[in-house]
Amino acid sequence: MSHPHKRVLGVDPGLTRCGIGVIEGSVGKPITLIGVGVILTSSDLPLERRLLQLEVELEEWISAHQPDVIAIERVFSQHNVRTVMGTAQAAGVALLVAARRNIPVMMHTPSEVKAAVTGSGRANKAQVAEMVKRLLNLEVIPKPVDSTDALALAICHLWRGGGNAKIEEALKAEKVRISKLVKR
Repeated sequence: MSHPHKRVLGVDPGLTRCGIGVIEGSVGKPITLIGVGVILTSSDLPLERRLLQLEVELEEWISAHQPDVIAIERVFSQHNVRTVMGTAQAAGVALLVAARRNIPVMMHTPSEVKAAVTGSGRANKAQVAEMVKRLLNLEVIPKPVDSTDALALAICHLWRGGGNAKIEEALKAEKVRISKLVKR
């Protein structure tokens, strides 16, 4: 079975630094780096202005790179409520932009990303960054780390996303089949 060639935009959400990475490839084939960067917003700006800036720059990335799918880090519980709120707000902007453009979104936890890229869900940031560098055949690790994390998310989706989507489709089809049986 051949795997479709996909362009994936990875988003490592953050209010101050939002990592962005675009890759292209398919399972079992070399992956190509298309673009990498970080969207910075100033903490001097009001929250609504920061979110607007994130939206505008995400739109620019999507227009420039035309991704087939967007992979966003699933916000997980952190001890610092302010940090998790900003991360969740940034993720919400990315979800909104994707929905407006009708681009499918998959969310992956940090552990899923680490496991997909390094083989261990407990890998540290340096191990993830080194594997991203190797997998994309780069001379140096992209900086800042938010951009590397975005690339890791995109790689995770490329390798795992197809399987996850098939499982979701099968579950939906099964629910439809069961609801038809129940109605009989």
